[in-house]
Amino acid sequence: MNAASIKVASRSDAMSHYPVPSGAFDLLIVEDDAPLADLLAKQMAAFGHRATIVHDGREALVTVASQAFDIVILDRILPVVDGIAVLQRLREAGVTAPIVMLTALGQSISKVEGLNAGADDYLVKPVDPDELNARLHALARARRWDSDEGDTLRSGDIIVSPTKFRAWRAGKDLDLPNIEFKLLAEFVRNAGSVLTRPMLLERVWRYDFEPTTNIVEAYIRRLRIKLTAHGQDDPIVTMRGVGYMLRE
Repeated sequence: MNAASIKVASRSDAMSHYPVPSGAFDLLIVEDDAPLADLLAKQMAAFGHRATIVHDGREALVTVASQAFDIVILDRILPVVDGIAVLQRLREAGVTAPIVMLTALGQSISKVEGLNAGADDYLVKPVDPDELNARLHALARARRWDSDEGDTLRSGDIIVSPTKFRAWRAGKDLDLPNIEFKLLAEFVRNAGSVLTRPMLLERVWRYDFEPTTNIVEAYIRRLRIKLTAHGQDDPIVTMRGVGYMLRE
């Protein structure tokens, strides 16, 4: 199954295996460990969410083609089709629902790989159900914020579409991967204001700790290359010892 064959289901198609009162999130849990998947579903049902469980990557792709979900909880290591491949295919097919990658791999490189592929958050197992529930609500709030902003954010000749996950400068498509897109969107939302390194780590990478790598600097460098690829001035100002700012 490729991206082109995935038809994104409408919200009216959504179903669940753990029914609870209306107004909750419809979750898809993609986890090959059946007892863990069942436990997660029951824990989330206790918070008022509905959960559908599938156990491999291909089943996840088939399910998304026939049902709509508010949030997807996706294991990193899956049989048949790997979690990263599932993530990429869903994003290529236009699935915009928040996706939380859940995995036993805690290394920074694994987290960056998942976020770059299109994940909105990344949690290491075992996950505290209260924390997972809080992350789900945070993702839902962020997605509503994107919708409230409308289809475009603009600063100078830079345009960002949160709903389409696309960005342009001077009319040229920047073709940004997930993290670079989120980084630029954060800058455009806060044009003229300084964003500190901890602020960017929390808002873009969902890190609540200071990593040992220079991940922020590395991604800002990549973003600058794309923003200046056609001879434009660099719009990102380094405020030494403080953070970064996008010129208004």
